[in-house]
Amino acid sequence: MDAQLQELLSALANAANDDGPAVEVIIDESSDSGWRIEYLTEQDLPGFEQPMAVVRTSGSTGRAKRTVLSVEALASSAQATAEYLGFEGQWLLALPVHYVAGLSVLTRSLFAGTKPVVMDLSGSFSASSFTQAAQQMVEKRRLTSLVPTQLARLLDDADPATLTALKRFDAILLGGARASKDLLVNARHHGLKIFQTYGSSETSGGLVYNGSALPGVQLAEHDSRIWVSGPMLADGYVDSPEATAEHFVEHDGHRWYVTDDLGSVQGQRLSIVGRVDDVINSGGIKLSASKIEGILEEFFTQTLVVSVPDPQWGQSVGLAFSGPTKTEAAFDAVRRTLGKEAVPKYVRHYPNGLPQLPNGKFDRKLIIDELGARN
Repeated sequence: MDAQLQELLSALANAANDDGPAVEVIIDESSDSGWRIEYLTEQDLPGFEQPMAVVRTSGSTGRAKRTVLSVEALASSAQATAEYLGFEGQWLLALPVHYVAGLSVLTRSLFAGTKPVVMDLSGSFSASSFTQAAQQMVEKRRLTSLVPTQLARLLDDADPATLTALKRFDAILLGGARASKDLLVNARHHGLKIFQTYGSSETSGGLVYNGSALPGVQLAEHDSRIWVSGPMLADGYVDSPEATAEHFVEHDGHRWYVTDDLGSVQGQRLSIVGRVDDVINSGGIKLSASKIEGILEEFFTQTLVVSVPDPQWGQSVGLAFSGPTKTEAAFDAVRRTLGKEAVPKYVRHYPNGLPQLPNGKFDRKLIIDELGARN
């Protein structure tokens, strides 16, 4: 672990013990690591009690929000994860620490009293760097957190050393984006212990694993919109009382985070079907981006369906994809299943993969802009 990461881990420990200020990891392209640590005073975070870290939302659909996570929230997230899995262990950090998935690897290590192993994050993600880092792990129980793109790279023509390293993990948390069916089948074929996670910066990371709520988490559905409650919820957003009031509400004696996701809840089981902004209203006809995407992902390597502003129809279906370039069969499947209106009008093929944010999520805003500019 380099000096900067050690400083961050120490700063988080101090904040957890009330011996130091809260921290925020800021993207800084002038730094060799690509990030820097900002120490926050009480004046920086007025009205927030015992904050431990400020984490920015991904900003994949627009402007990122600064989310305040308390000591209780991050400790509760770590405890619930350990309780659900049935163990604590040594973590491998393979994600940027300025996003909650990466930062939570450090905080879970901190609360478990284990020393994380850090892979080389200075360049693009590679199987060799991941494997080398995994081979440095010494604890019996081993965990890591990945996004689907990373797991796909590890399994594509994986050499024996990489497969051995992956199989050695007792838990591979997979989140940040929807994993394709092919990827999950491939992972199961190799016997990997995959836990698909659902969560966000506002929930200190994942709070639903493989569709099941973690201990202490409550799930609810209001007009198909998913609400979540639990001790790992953020305290709110910095300098944004309106957004805080909109997304964090009191209801039935509990504090809830109102997500932007649509789905259903059965007991403590969660199923996500799309997002609030998932509906594409094209000339008065309402189309589901997730349903269209679900059909198209069977034909391409990467698939993202979005709403693109259209001067004639208001909104139209946009498709960004990688892999095979022919679209006839895919579009015919959409037409037969959902109707001609659901066939993508704005289309762009990305031969080297869809643009991504540092946390592995597709850069939806950039993709929408490029789809609109292309037509």
